[in-house]
Amino acid sequence: MGLAPPAAADPFWTLPRLRRWFRRALLHMGGLGLMVKDLVREARKPWDVGEILRQMDTLGVQSITITNLTALSTGLVFALQTAYSLSEFGGKLVIGRAVVLALARELGPTLTALMVAARCGAGMTAEIGSMAVTEQVDALRALGASPIRKLVLPRVVAVTAMMPILTLIAVFHGVLGGLIVAVFDIKIGATFYLSTTLQALKFNDLMHGLCKTPFFGLEIALIGCYNGLTAHGGADGVGRATTTAVVVASITVLITDYFLSKLFLVLPFGLH
Repeated sequence: MGLAPPAAADPFWTLPRLRRWFRRALLHMGGLGLMVKDLVREARKPWDVGEILRQMDTLGVQSITITNLTALSTGLVFALQTAYSLSEFGGKLVIGRAVVLALARELGPTLTALMVAARCGAGMTAEIGSMAVTEQVDALRALGASPIRKLVLPRVVAVTAMMPILTLIAVFHGVLGGLIVAVFDIKIGATFYLSTTLQALKFNDLMHGLCKTPFFGLEIALIGCYNGLTAHGGADGVGRATTTAVVVASITVLITDYFLSKLFLVLPFGLH
């Protein structure tokens, strides 16, 4: 009877939604850029070392458990799958090299960053967002204190400084997971596994992964703090801001990992 087709059948029905999404993305990036400008200005003043150390403990030391468990399980699974895949080629003896190189260059830094984004990114956003919706951030401004200096700077410094340490510890536990598989499943001996691992791991391989981690930490902290400061709408708004922070931080880490890997492969001082 000439009924209009449903909206979903119209190929252009998503254009308004896409426009809104791009507008929000541009506003988000613009606001984040302004916060970074304020952060650089505040960073020129003396730092609150006590607060930075407290945040290093809260955001860094207390993240060791989840990052190490992730790396340990990754080492276990990676060693097992590598041994299974290479068994028909007689390549079981090289699992130590495969595990340590994969963990040092890519898996260790990236998985650690994703775990930190899930734990610390969500925690920072929820904490600062709760302060924002209860007008505690406005109270700081009314008292003449800078929320960037009091809330953002210590967290950014703490996460950026702790990321290389967390990654280094995670790589060790990932190699330990490969050792467990090598000894108990593949029966190649701990001494042989460790010797081949140490022979394969070069300084450049380790630095290839560790040099990425400050960038990851900086991105996670900035995104988490910005989403917390801009949270609104009560508890529901804090929940939305926390979800957005974790998703955006995780995607940013994965995208940055590709470009940093590509950059390190062409650097003149041989970080590859």
